[in-house]
Amino acid sequence: MIDVSTMNEEKYITIKELAELKGVSTRAIRLSLGKYQTREIIVKGGKSFEILLSSIEPELQEKYYSKFVPILSEKQLPVPLDFHKPDKAKMIALARLDLLNLWKNQRKNQSNKTQFDTDFLSAYNAQVLYPEIYAKLGKVSIGTIQRWKRILGNSNNYELLIPNYHYEDYSRTCLTDYEKQIFLKLLLHPNKFSIGKAISLTQYVLKSKGQEYIPAPPTFRRFANWYKANYFDKWTLLREGEKALKEEVIPHIKRDISKIEVGEVLVADGKRLNFQVINPFSGNPCRATLIGFLDWKSTALVGYEIMLEENTQNIASALRNAILNLGRIPKFVYLDNGKAFRGKYFLGSPNFDEIGLKGIYEKLGITTVFANPYNARAKVIERFFLEMQESFEKLLPSYIGTSIENKPARLRRNEKFHSEIHREFVPTIQQTIQMINSWLEYKNSLSCPNDKTRSIKEMLDSIERQEINPRELDDLMMAQEIKTITSQGIRFLKADYYNDALYGLRQKVIIKYSLFNLSYINVFATSGKFLCRADRITLTHPLAHYTSEIKDIEDYKQKIQKQKQLKNKTIKACKEFLNIEDLEILECQIEEKEKEILPLPIIPKIKIKKEKLQKYNPAVKPLFKTSRERYEYLMEHGCTCNDDRTWLASYEESKEFEEYETDIC
Repeated sequence: MIDVSTMNEEKYITIKELAELKGVSTRAIRLSLGKYQTREIIVKGGKSFEILLSSIEPELQEKYYSKFVPILSEKQLPVPLDFHKPDKAKMIALARLDLLNLWKNQRKNQSNKTQFDTDFLSAYNAQVLYPEIYAKLGKVSIGTIQRWKRILGNSNNYELLIPNYHYEDYSRTCLTDYEKQIFLKLLLHPNKFSIGKAISLTQYVLKSKGQEYIPAPPTFRRFANWYKANYFDKWTLLREGEKALKEEVIPHIKRDISKIEVGEVLVADGKRLNFQVINPFSGNPCRATLIGFLDWKSTALVGYEIMLEENTQNIASALRNAILNLGRIPKFVYLDNGKAFRGKYFLGSPNFDEIGLKGIYEKLGITTVFANPYNARAKVIERFFLEMQESFEKLLPSYIGTSIENKPARLRRNEKFHSEIHREFVPTIQQTIQMINSWLEYKNSLSCPNDKTRSIKEMLDSIERQEINPRELDDLMMAQEIKTITSQGIRFLKADYYNDALYGLRQKVIIKYSLFNLSYINVFATSGKFLCRADRITLTHPLAHYTSEIKDIEDYKQKIQKQKQLKNKTIKACKEFLNIEDLEILECQIEEKEKEILPLPIIPKIKIKKEKLQKYNPAVKPLFKTSRERYEYLMEHGCTCNDDRTWLASYEESKEFEEYETDIC
């Protein structure tokens, strides 16, 4: 018998062979060589690559041997790569073999074998003989033992006695396709019905349709749990939206922090403080804003500013404090995508993607990098702010909570006891700065997350300081284990392993590995079915596009492309699902109320050249080349917002409008 696991050891195949196996072009294979283990070879006309056979997908390995490797004989068939039985099934097979051998050995010297069979099984089933085997097998009849004997024959291979259970991984449910459609329409609704409510509504719909047999709630619930575990990507997109899909399902890119130095990259963001301070202008309590610059390598807050609102002046002052405290000018500043960070004050242009921007950062030799909007996991300073909230802000008497739901008891209605025992103290801006500095001394004494051997303060003290002239910064004052699949794949031995086959799954799996080669693990379902080979995820340079290293840039591009492919895959599948003909779940008639017609403002009628007007579309406004075209459009269709009314009033007072009236007349 051919053992595929030994045949593909250290065997390499060509790019053309892999392209034939996958049914794609050789160019597509060349673009995806980073997925496999390759070696460089010399060919006619230059260099090429060969792919290690054991590094490609298992199903392609099996396809390769069936296509390119001749079978030596009819009996020498390749072993299926996904052949795996659960440990419980193997334990039962071994117990069957033990009982069968004991029965055969004792039966040899018996003259009355029929009577021996009866006595042997009676003692066994009464748990007098071999109670440990009975605990694994339970009651056994003579017919069962005879059947085991015929199956085993002259062999001692216990695998022949493995129970022939159904090991396929799918939902064995009695629900019909019609029942599933109704149930999933409710279960995957964006209004997020609970499973229990979706079940009760589905049962009601089936009754209203005249169906006699209605499945029980546990049947629906088992199907819902199975669907969520196997199609978690669709579950999340349809119920929670794209943001939840990106944060909870699509694996994010992990950065290799070891490739940056202390003081090289600063991360900036603003935080609305969750406690009150004294407004220096009005003297009343208010919530201030903290603008902070965090050193990415050491995770230390090297500079910050406390002001009443987030603007460019606060950011500039915070950067100045960061440079002075750090003792050097950073190479990169990773900024939030907020309005204040993108203003003309910093980049000299409202569009920071343009070439040749002139701003203060550029003057200091700092490269600015902007985070994607609504992508909190890309900003490492968010974790610092969370720790600040838990270990600092909650200690202050003026703490007011992060939301209405979790505000302190003294701020809730009818909480007289907590109001009486509360010690009222609202700090000033200067007192707040003093308290934050004291807390930062404690924070910097902790071990650095990126280097456990040193504290955060030791990391900061290790950098080579530059001679910083404060006057040069004055411009800134201008104002075999069981694991659970997550979005990252499988966590094992402080590393993450991932394969596209794990995408959308949320269930426990069995992993198999070798300590001699931890670059990959084999993943099996708990039922025993082979799922995939998961490779260890490599870390990505946090600033790949700015290091000029081709390897880092290509690695980053491939991972970004993979994220987009996974997202598009889920969106496409969900669109196909939503294209199913809608079922009339609840039939009711709603009487529409007559809409009130609001009086329109009186506008003087002027003859308009209709040939110049674009076709009206209430959903999309056209683009106007001239002010006259916009005026004619508003005269035809009316003003739909305050901006249109303001513009119209301003235009009617202009000279261009007087000339326009003259032309009309």
